[in-house]
Amino acid sequence: MSDGTGRRPSDASGYWKANVRTILGCLVVWALVSFGFAILLRPLLSGISVGGTDLGFWFAQQGSILVFLVLIFFYAWRMNKLDRDYGVEEE
Repeated sequence: MSDGTGRRPSDASGYWKANVRTILGCLVVWALVSFGFAILLRPLLSGISVGGTDLGFWFAQQGSILVFLVLIFFYAWRMNKLDRDYGVEEE
């Protein structure tokens, strides 16, 4: 029996696969921004000026924090959507 989304509301395996996929996606973005841009790519980004400092330093200081905050809100939004799709939302 389907709920109109092509998923069964009681599909616990599908729910956890989607949950883990969301978590891994967020972790990859977080690692790319905090480690990749702030450390590995910093020499390449040093020629670009943002707010009076170079872009690599900006990513290391403010950029990674802002991306982390965006990821928190994205994760909350995505999990609420998954909860609705699989019929496990809180009331």
